Amino acid sequence: MIIIPARIGSSRFPNKVLADIGGIPMVIRTAKAVEDIDDVAIATDSQEVITMAKRYNIKAVMTKEVHQSGTDRIYEAAQILQLDENEIIINVQGDEPFIETEVVKAIYDLTEKNKNNEQIMMNSCYKLITNPEADDPNIVKVVTDENDIALYFSRAKIPYPRDHHFDSYKGHLGIYGFTVKSLRHFCILESSPLEHIEKLEQLRALYHGYEVAMTEVNTESFGIDTPEDLEKAMRHHRL
Repeated sequence: MIIIPARIGSSRFPNKVLADIGGIPMVIRTAKAVEDIDDVAIATDSQEVITMAKRYNIKAVMTKEVHQSGTDRIYEAAQILQLDENEIIINVQGDEPFIETEVVKAIYDLTEKNKNNEQIMMNSCYKLITNPEADDPNIVKVVTDENDIALYFSRAKIPYPRDHHFDSYKGHLGIYGFTVKSLRHFCILESSPLEHIEKLEQLRALYHGYEVAMTEVNTESFGIDTPEDLEKAMRHHRL
């Protein structure tokens, strides 16, 4: 199942999940973009989102306001939906209205491949980005080993090119694959100092000795964090 966390509060872009994109609210457009891959549900803390989802015939569940992360929110939704512990859960952010189905399918397939490997707690993806793009702290960078297992995620430019120019940075996309079982294990782990410093919840898994499997994807999509991002996205996609 694909679960889309949709918290209504946002310090940089209030009510962004309801922002109009070509006549359709952002979170609804995100759900429509991935509905052909698997069943979709929106996990929200807003009655307005519940009502909006019903209007578009999309499943939505009400979750608590207190969650510190989208991952905690989708786990509550999985419990509400009474999903089997071996079911694959794909966490697609509600601010990814232009995400390509091929990207989500790649993470689904990676999660299916790794679902019996208890050392791998999460599955995700990256795209190659340029040196100038890597300067942006809103684009999370990841370094991986030879098997595309994540070594570290950071808002800083990693790896640091000490002796020469480097132009093959890996930009992380915030889409995650779990089983319900691995999702539960992640949510009961204590949050980590690195997670709080970088404000990146995937560092919780690395801090506690688990692995995050990665795969490279090709995508033109990007998360919408600000009104300026929304304007850029609409120009790019000509909506």
